Amino acid sequence: MKTQKLIGPISQLLTMNTLPLKGAISDEQLEIIPQAGIWIKDEKILEVGSFESLRKKVDWNETTRKSIEGDFVALPGLIDCHTHICFGGSRAKDFAMRNAGKSYLEIAEAGGGIWDTVQETRALGVADLAKLTQSRAERHLSEGVTTIEVKSGYGLSISEEIKMLSAIQKTNNRTAADLIPTCLAAHTIPKDWAGSKTEYIKEITEKLLPVLQKQMLCGRVDAFVEKSAFSAEEVLPYFKRAQELGFDVTIHADQFSVGGSALAVQIGAISADHLEASGEKEIQSLAKSETIAVALPGASLGLGCGFTPARKILDQGGSLAIASDWNPGSAP
Repeated sequence: MKTQKLIGPISQLLTMNTLPLKGAISDEQLEIIPQAGIWIKDEKILEVGSFESLRKKVDWNETTRKSIEGDFVALPGLIDCHTHICFGGSRAKDFAMRNAGKSYLEIAEAGGGIWDTVQETRALGVADLAKLTQSRAERHLSEGVTTIEVKSGYGLSISEEIKMLSAIQKTNNRTAADLIPTCLAAHTIPKDWAGSKTEYIKEITEKLLPVLQKQMLCGRVDAFVEKSAFSAEEVLPYFKRAQELGFDVTIHADQFSVGGSALAVQIGAISADHLEASGEKEIQSLAKSETIAVALPGASLGLGCGFTPARKILDQGGSLAIASDWNPGSAP
């Protein structure tokens, strides 16, 4: 049985190897290989390059050829680094309320928003939640997205957050997409929590993080740093403990008010996501750091608010990623 495959010739192949990680990108920096080939062995890419050069290099006793008819461009799979595709229910009524002029906070105060999804998600078991998550992941995969970050955050209790992350793990074993689970237990204060915000953060810090580490349910943690959720001061102990346990940190930052991106830079977070409210001070600080700025234009469109100052971040020399923020509320 032949274990190798040569695909091509492909009209154009983009490796992305020559692009800088920080700052603006010019067309000249994009490496384009015309009439390209992809050499595969044991389901892994061995080499890419000119199809003719690879054709002369391969051992045809071990290799089959897959011809490409027509004009196509091959490039690495897309990465969606910020999603909330593990959830139950629908928030269509939120959209109707926004169209009637209600704000994000007004919708939440009226019983919609995140808490509505929390209740719908809590009503599902791991199997049903995994089935829904898989369906959404497969749709993404069909559109060329091969790596998908998936957050919890609609459980908002120790057991329910573990359930969500278990569903994401189960989905990961069923789909060809690579799912990157992130714990977002610090999404907002749950309405059925009797204590303070500080007590809730202490609860998930002391009782949830060790379980996630032991069961290897995720390698990343997130928090919504915003006036309607948690302050930078409230979540700092949570993030510090998470980093001590080996978790990477990402932050929902500067969506409606500033403060989250400064915390992200302070603690060396992998990314600061949203940033619609970021001003010149925040942009300059991010650009000088190793924290990646993540723009989420889908949320801006869904909420009818301003966009992340992406061009300014790039022009200042920062790192920028763009993600979908696929979620049932602001970016369905």
